[in-house]
Amino acid sequence: MAEEKLEWDSLRKLDPQALSSIHTRFYPDVLRLATYRVGDRMVAEDLASETFIQLINALHAGKGPTKNIRGWLLGTTNNLVNNHFRSTYRSTFDHLGDQDALIDEPVSRLDTYLDDHDRLKSALSNLTEEQQMVISLRFGAEMSLDETARVMGKKPNAIKALQFRATNALRKQLENPSND
Repeated sequence: MAEEKLEWDSLRKLDPQALSSIHTRFYPDVLRLATYRVGDRMVAEDLASETFIQLINALHAGKGPTKNIRGWLLGTTNNLVNNHFRSTYRSTFDHLGDQDALIDEPVSRLDTYLDDHDRLKSALSNLTEEQQMVISLRFGAEMSLDETARVMGKKPNAIKALQFRATNALRKQLENPSND
């Protein structure tokens, strides 16, 4: 317990060793969640790095995690992923005017859009933000019910119900993709 308090104090003082220890311990979880959500390793690495930059900025401003570092990091990662998708969707609509580029794409590129990963991504995008988050935290970040509840600010039973609704909605989307 005293060792944990010492780590928190060192972290709040932006001690390089404490920051390095936190990065070493939690980077794999942060990267796994980001990769699960975006499906692109390079984008996921950028988002994971941005998570730790935000941790340093928050600590520098006297903010940041108060009890659960892992939960704070994964919650921040999830928010960054959501922001990434928002900006991606905006830029997609900006480029829709160039229809010739879409028509000229080789047929082999279509296979990329038809694989299971894209179907899952599309189905996930039709879920509510809370449902996406619970799926990401429970399955992408492999968090327990209690950890997920802490990150989402809910009780474990509420997370169970949300996860149940989310997996049912996801299953329906995957079984009947024409209901977009």
